[in-house]
Amino acid sequence: MTVSQTLSAPPRSAAPYLAFAGLGTFWGIWGATLPLLRERAGVTDGEFGIALLFVGAGALPAMLATGRLIDALGLRVAGVLLAALGLSGVLVAGAAANFAALCAAIFLVGASSGATDVAINALAATVERRTGRPVVSRSHGAFSLTVAVVSLGAGGLGSVTGNLFVNFTAGAVITVVLARTVYAWAGARPAPSPAPHGAGRTGRGPLAVRTVPLLAVGVIGALAFASENAYQSWGAVLFTDEYLAPPALAALAPAAFAALAALTRFLAAGPAQARPVAAVVLGAVSATAGGVVVMVASSLWTALLGIAAAAVGTAVIFPTLVSYGLRSVADRSRGRATSAITSVAYLGFLVSPAYFGLLADASGVRQAFLGVAALTAVLVALVPVLPALRRRNLL
Repeated sequence: MTVSQTLSAPPRSAAPYLAFAGLGTFWGIWGATLPLLRERAGVTDGEFGIALLFVGAGALPAMLATGRLIDALGLRVAGVLLAALGLSGVLVAGAAANFAALCAAIFLVGASSGATDVAINALAATVERRTGRPVVSRSHGAFSLTVAVVSLGAGGLGSVTGNLFVNFTAGAVITVVLARTVYAWAGARPAPSPAPHGAGRTGRGPLAVRTVPLLAVGVIGALAFASENAYQSWGAVLFTDEYLAPPALAALAPAAFAALAALTRFLAAGPAQARPVAAVVLGAVSATAGGVVVMVASSLWTALLGIAAAAVGTAVIFPTLVSYGLRSVADRSRGRATSAITSVAYLGFLVSPAYFGLLADASGVRQAFLGVAALTAVLVALVPVLPALRRRNLL
């Protein structure tokens, strides 16, 4: 029985959406609860910034290792890892007594999140291949939507209780319930499936033939992630520094970006699945134009239009790349293939803060968005690599 066959019941097709909603639940609570976490740990802003670097330090090695775990044990691993992520929030709340304990706990959060990210993307790609529906993009949309909704709820809960444990415990309950369903619906351990055409040329199995092409897909994804992270992280700073917006108005930048990203992932999923290369090109062009508009904007509302164009553009790129890159990968190798793409793409998230910060220091926050536009412009230039790899049966 293959992975695709274990996911044959119609209700089980919802497993990826529940999995991404669980990931969104955790990160929605995380973002809204960071001020309480910093207060409980009693650290300075500088120390807190260093501690947050441990998210990436934990995520990257976990992402590299998770693919083999999925290929060996099956897609139910996604449910186990999602539950571990939810519980890691409670661990952070309990361990945030000093700087060292905080760093260790955040490292575990990063490892749990990175592993979960690989597993649920592999799950979504498997269901997409079985159903023929644009599951990957819509699952990413479910993540964005859940982050937006849960962050608002967690912010309200935190303002009422002021308690770190309440927020993370509530998140853990929701995430574990979703994880239990994902585990039940994700099916049993897969049996080996036939290697795709061309795999026998090296005698090393399907993934060995495809590693370099998958890494190429990941590099393009890294450019998209770096751009997306810049808008999410610096939009409010832009509104505050350049247009003197009050906090409530400044929050409109990341909120609008997240909402439009979610909407785009739902609405554009079908066309992007049908014409993936065109979707990536159009998304990158829209994101590039958005960065240019932000750089030249003379008013907050014009800058918001640029942010909206960037949100629509970046939202479609990575889910489409995952779908396209994993489309012809054998079931028995999909976990490792997902690790290859997502691990490289995640480097964009890690590099983006330093890249943007250096540009902002040198030229100002508004001008730095031209550097972000340059990333997606490079992405446009790299996209022709994808159909070339497909023509050679490497993707």
